[in-house]
Amino acid sequence: MRAAYLDIETTGLSFDHEITVIGIGLSKDGRFEVVQLVGKDATRGNLLKALGDVHKIYTYNGSRFDLPFINTALGVDLAAAFLHHDLMYDCWERNLFGGFKAVEEMLSIPRRLKGVTGVDAVKLWYRYKIEGDRGALKTLLEYNREDVVNLRVLRSKLLT
Repeated sequence: MRAAYLDIETTGLSFDHEITVIGIGLSKDGRFEVVQLVGKDATRGNLLKALGDVHKIYTYNGSRFDLPFINTALGVDLAAAFLHHDLMYDCWERNLFGGFKAVEEMLSIPRRLKGVTGVDAVKLWYRYKIEGDRGALKTLLEYNREDVVNLRVLRSKLLT
């Protein structure tokens, strides 16, 4: 059974904004790879292709944000198509409240990009799109990659 860890970046929090990055961590047979669909490549077809043989998707607050946002933007109901597990609720059961970054800190899950937030992710996208700043895109993709990788680390810590 193949598991996926999913996190999106957007141009804002309301569902009328756009998806800028879909990060998918794919885990199978002890291997882990991160696929990122960026900008115009963040399509229904590319998302379903990337999820291919996935059985279960893990998110943090995905029940309330990532999955509904994807459904609105791309017309893909991932909650209906795949088993979904929102790790935020497991955290709440262990009195770990706050956003993903706060929970990472409580559990000593490290990040290389310290202090970068979802608000910064929006700004990085616009720096890339408007100014052509490839460094901003690189930082945005690293931020998303860390989110995806740390979802897997969080799941592991919650299992122990």
